[in-house]
Amino acid sequence: MVRFLLATLVIAMLGMTPAHAAEKDGRLYEMRIYWAAPGKLEALHSRFRDHTTKLFAKHGMTNVGYFVPVGDNPERKIVYFLSYPDRKARDASWAAFGNDPDWKAAHAASEKDGKLVEKATETFMTTTDYSPALDTKPGKEGRVFEMRTYTSTPGNLAGLNARFRDHTVALFAKHGMTNLIYWNLVEGSPEADRKLIYLLAHDSVATAKASFDAFRQDPAWMAAREASEKKAGGSLTEAKEGVLSEYLVPTDYSTWR
Repeated sequence: MVRFLLATLVIAMLGMTPAHAAEKDGRLYEMRIYWAAPGKLEALHSRFRDHTTKLFAKHGMTNVGYFVPVGDNPERKIVYFLSYPDRKARDASWAAFGNDPDWKAAHAASEKDGKLVEKATETFMTTTDYSPALDTKPGKEGRVFEMRTYTSTPGNLAGLNARFRDHTVALFAKHGMTNLIYWNLVEGSPEADRKLIYLLAHDSVATAKASFDAFRQDPAWMAAREASEKKAGGSLTEAKEGVLSEYLVPTDYSTWR
C-alpha cells in the first residue's frame, strides 16, 4: 500500500495518471514548419482555416496544433503538428489528400496570384516513455507554448532522457510549468540519436522566464545535473545551440490552445 501511494505521488508530480504512465503513445507525430511567401501569410492561414485542416481530418490525419511565433513573426512562419497511427498510414493519408479534388480546387484558387509557401520542413517523431498523455483540451486563456529542442552530446541522448524522466519533468511542474509532450526523432532520421523536442505551456513569456530562473536555482536540479554530467563525463547537451527555445501562440484554428 505504501509503495502504491508513493508511486501515485511520483506520477502526480509528473502530471500524469497511472494509466497514462503505463500506456506509451505509439502514434507517429509529424512537425511541419511552413514559411509563407512574402505577403502571403494571411492567405496561408485562410487556406488552413477554411480547407486544409478539414481535408486532413477527412483523410485520417489528426490535427494536433497550429502555432505561430510570439510577436510580429517576421519569418512568416507557421509551426504545426499532425499525428497518425504509423508511417504507412501517414503516407496513405497524404497521397489521398493530394489527390482529393477539393484540395486541388482550394490549392488552385488560393495560388491564382502566386505560391503561398516559400519553404517547408517536416520532422517525424515519437513520444518518449515519460511523456504525458496527449491532451489537447483548451487550457488557460492566453497561455504561451514553448518549444524546446535539445541536441545531446554524442552518445548521451539516453542519459538526457533519463534525467528528464527521473528529475526534470517533476521539477518543471514544481516551478509552475505545464509538461505537454516530449518527443525523440524516429529511428533513421538525421540526428535521431541526439535530439529531444518538447513542448511546455506557461501563463506568459514573463512567467516562463521566472519559472526557469527558479528551476535553475533549485538545489534538486543542480544536484541532478551535477550527478548526470559526472556520470557522462561532461555536459549532456552541446555547448553551441544545444538548447534552443521558441515561444509560440496557437492560431485561431488550432485544436491545441
